[in-house]
Amino acid sequence: MSASLSCRDVSMTYGSGELSEAVLEGVTLDVCAGEACVLLGPSGSGKTTLLSIIGCLLTPSGGELTLAGARVPFGEAERLGALRREKLGFVFQHAQLLPFLNAEQNVALVGENAGLTRAAAQARAAELLEHLGMAAARTKMPGQLSGGQRQRVAIARALVHRPPIVLADEPTAALDWQHGQTVAQLLVEQTRAAGAALVVVTHDQRLVPRFDRVFAMEQGRLREEGRG
Repeated sequence: MSASLSCRDVSMTYGSGELSEAVLEGVTLDVCAGEACVLLGPSGSGKTTLLSIIGCLLTPSGGELTLAGARVPFGEAERLGALRREKLGFVFQHAQLLPFLNAEQNVALVGENAGLTRAAAQARAAELLEHLGMAAARTKMPGQLSGGQRQRVAIARALVHRPPIVLADEPTAALDWQHGQTVAQLLVEQTRAAGAALVVVTHDQRLVPRFDRVFAMEQGRLREEGRG
């Protein structure tokens, strides 16, 4: 099976000369459609830097990144923007919902930005929110939702345009244990159902059993620790 995302010898260095600091060193990673991967490691190990490069938010110092079969054109801002909108879904530690739009509107807007018609985006948003147990709250504003509910909306937003790759950075860190477990389960289930490749960065070792593959980052180097 071909990889949905592929990193080849990706490196990231800040500064130059004696002041340079290597944050990533020769990272190679392949994740296929339908795989749910978790990336562990202490603060400062390079986890978020790697996720930001995969998400086309940072340009690596070296190496190559391929998303959905296409090499990422770092340095071409317009094409990078299109990749982020069309090929990637993001879930962050805090849901970062637009406060002036209700739950369904927050989800549908991402679909429209990715090229769906307004009607298609609204229908897809309603479908996802129902799957995530949020149908009754779809017209509520973000300020009326609990933290767990906001993260469910964030999952729907990440999946609304059916991206082949979903990235999540500490998606349960702001939640209590029970709600964090529920959100993690829903995130894995929904991305698998959509056939998307999922990469999640977390500090929480208790989430590991939910994933197919486990990676660890230490001092900028990546190693695979096991498969589910």
